[in-house]
Amino acid sequence: MTDTPKHPSARPLDHITVVSLEHAIAAPFCTRQLADLGARVIKVERPEGGDFARAYDQRARGASSHFVWVNRSKESLALDLKNPQHLAALKALIARADVLVQNLAPGATARMGLDAATLRAADPRLIVCDISGYGNDGPYRDKKAYDLLIQGEAGFLSVTGTPGEPAKSGISIADIAAGMYAYTNILSALLLRDKTGEGSHIDISMLEALSEWMGFPLYYATDGATPPPRSGAAHATIYPYGPFRAGDGRTVVLGLQNEREWLQFCEQVMLQPELASDPRFSSNMKRNEHRSELQALIESVFSALSAEQVSARLDQARIANAGMNSMADLWAHPQLNARSRWTTIETPTGVLPALLPPGRQSSFDYRMDALPALGEHTRKILDELGMRLDP
Repeated sequence: MTDTPKHPSARPLDHITVVSLEHAIAAPFCTRQLADLGARVIKVERPEGGDFARAYDQRARGASSHFVWVNRSKESLALDLKNPQHLAALKALIARADVLVQNLAPGATARMGLDAATLRAADPRLIVCDISGYGNDGPYRDKKAYDLLIQGEAGFLSVTGTPGEPAKSGISIADIAAGMYAYTNILSALLLRDKTGEGSHIDISMLEALSEWMGFPLYYATDGATPPPRSGAAHATIYPYGPFRAGDGRTVVLGLQNEREWLQFCEQVMLQPELASDPRFSSNMKRNEHRSELQALIESVFSALSAEQVSARLDQARIANAGMNSMADLWAHPQLNARSRWTTIETPTGVLPALLPPGRQSSFDYRMDALPALGEHTRKILDELGMRLDP
């Protein structure tokens, strides 16, 4: 069987126009993925400074690392939405759009007459996606919400870190969760519109998105039971499962899932088959109870080996394992390179490498266009609307 020939000019969302009142990560991550599939994404920004993520840092060869990640393939339209003329231009643009995405402060769009009820009364085919910390109703509706705060509210911090200290995720996990659910909900709404002719109002809550991802610890603590402990980079309930240091100072991450693997680990990795029948370690529950003793035994064996040798033993025993890579390691990862996952994009500060979206596609190529300068497309978009704005 051969792959279907690609048609680079035909992407799933080529016919879709998205207008986004967006900043930071959650909404831009959602709309960048729509742009990856061919959608025309018009990013509305403040004339002074634009999306504040543009100024988070300058680590990506002069550009902001966050902004580069989530804003390629978009058009930037600079509008002062406190100016009635500019607001009128935005409303005219939305009238031509298929999707409106926004993650402004709660109530901001309603004050401008851009709430879902008003817009969809004028255009029932419009899909409106609101992204906020807590949703459009309920007692927390008006609370400000940033990624770290939602990590706290969703209980993520209670299960992440060490026994003595909680730790936030090293990435914007609550924003990413909300952006992913916004993306998939919009795709679902587009499919439904093809069937019914009707658009949708989508209300995405960061709290609800991250709470969904907390399913394991929630069920583990059913009916007030003890929740999983904070266990650093180790698994909270399975052992051995986590990072172990080798004799060369590097770290190997390994994971055992069942008793068959425990037997193989004892025989082929530890070279101590008698451990398999040691009553302290005869089940996962007992290994979990005696972590400190087992950790000392494992590290004693690993201390005489390099990380490469540990990994070779684990591979021979068919025990899952991986390296604990740095960002430099990830940039140079041989698997990403072997699968040709890197390309480049243009930015206002020069060419940058960019990962292709996850998922190889046999039928089309992902869109990987330039990162927009602030207001770069304002004149072009206004010309399409037949409008001129006063300075």
